[in-house]
Amino acid sequence: MPSTRRIPLLIALIGVLALSLWQLRADERGIVRESLHVGETPVTVYRGGLDEPAPVILVAHGFAGSRRLMEPFALALAGSGYVVVTYDFLGHGRHPLPMRGDLGEQDGTSALLIEQTAEVAEMALSLPGVEGGLALVGHSMATNILVRYAQEDPRVRATVGVSLFAPTIDASTPRNLLVIVGALEGRLEAEGRRVVAMRTGGDSESVASFTTYGDLSDGSARRLVVSPRVEHVGVLYSATTLDETRLWLDGVFEWEGVDPIANRAHGRGLWIALLMVCVFLLARPLATLLPRVAPTPGGADATWKRLLLVAGLPALVTPFLLRPLPTGFLPVVVGDYLGVHFLAMGLFTAALLWWTGGRPRMGRVLELAGVRGPGAFRLALGAGGMVAFFLVLMAWPLDRFFTSFFPVAERIPLMVAVLVGVLPYFLADEWLTRGTDPRRGAYAFTKVLFLLSLALAVALDFQALFFLIIIFPVVLIFFVVHGLFSRWAFRSTGSPLVAGLGNSMAFAWAIAVTFPMYAGG
Repeated sequence: MPSTRRIPLLIALIGVLALSLWQLRADERGIVRESLHVGETPVTVYRGGLDEPAPVILVAHGFAGSRRLMEPFALALAGSGYVVVTYDFLGHGRHPLPMRGDLGEQDGTSALLIEQTAEVAEMALSLPGVEGGLALVGHSMATNILVRYAQEDPRVRATVGVSLFAPTIDASTPRNLLVIVGALEGRLEAEGRRVVAMRTGGDSESVASFTTYGDLSDGSARRLVVSPRVEHVGVLYSATTLDETRLWLDGVFEWEGVDPIANRAHGRGLWIALLMVCVFLLARPLATLLPRVAPTPGGADATWKRLLLVAGLPALVTPFLLRPLPTGFLPVVVGDYLGVHFLAMGLFTAALLWWTGGRPRMGRVLELAGVRGPGAFRLALGAGGMVAFFLVLMAWPLDRFFTSFFPVAERIPLMVAVLVGVLPYFLADEWLTRGTDPRRGAYAFTKVLFLLSLALAVALDFQALFFLIIIFPVVLIFFVVHGLFSRWAFRSTGSPLVAGLGNSMAFAWAIAVTFPMYAGG
């Protein structure tokens, strides 16, 4: 049970968590959401409280994003009276169908996403209460899709490209282009200056941010906005980003809608971050509620020499072992190779653990692990508690306020496949790095070796595995956050396998729901 000395801290955490939820809900006050489908495409329509006809704004997410990730724009614009439509691209969010085609070619996957955008735009323009035209707002990957669509459809009166990269932009199209980048996106800022300079006729260095070039009335306007102190995701939550987007569209449509809630969604990113920090900190006292599985802490109590052999050798050998194997056998970007890499390292680590641990009989292994005997039920109960914490206190708020985090049915087989891959690794690694007297830093050491192993795999086959670079920060954050969960769970239960089972489920879930489904060309 939580110590009585920590009760005030626990109350404070719950209070901040409740305040965060209240603030996030306050952003949504007065906004009506309607969920629709255009063919197989999931769509959400946002409307504010105005009854008069309004222009429609189509909002699209970037790679590995979802409709929910773009909600700050939807809330801010709908609050000002616009009709806002968001949608999940093929392979993303809750769209049941995977992306197809060549990801790197303009006439490959991009062409299919443009067709999808055109279908959603037709539906958006036919909605009741829509009048006055269409504008587009997109982030990252979507900017290329929306720019190309805007160049083909004269009904598009403005395009807002956040973290823009769109090779087809020329001096006259698309109409009324607003480019927004985060101040920490140096390369994309340079691209934004180049795009705006097409209109001025000068060089990129002469382009001033927060300055409009051209005329909104004839569609020739361009403007570069650099949102301060934010990067590729933070730019979506920046007050500067939201205000500049709204003011640009107000100028294009000569719109005078006034939101009854001042600065709607301006603090949304902060409140989401506070909510998740509270959840993270609550994990420690909640871990004390997990059942004691083993009277004596289990684990290998590995020396540094044994750690280097058991964790280091698989990290070095796995990339070379998997180099000849094909990728693309699972319908998710990076998920197939990542799952196999986890599987190979996990099996190799488990084999070396067994070999260097005196090669015990299987019955003894099961006994040591707590799988056999009275501890088995408590082991299952502890692992179930970790999974319940993940689903209720992590997955739900992420799905509700940040990005799509619950799977559609089509992703469940993928989740199972990834789980099969990651389970041996997390079980073996937890056992290797725990014990009655584990080496300080052992857990972090094995995770660094895993990341170095992935980096070596990318270096050996960059063309096939370059998408793994995208997942590095995700894996690192997971290792840090769930590593602490693992430590707290081990202190309470005495079993490394509780966290091994719980973290395996959490990682398989996260990979299966966040990364795009892709069925190849």
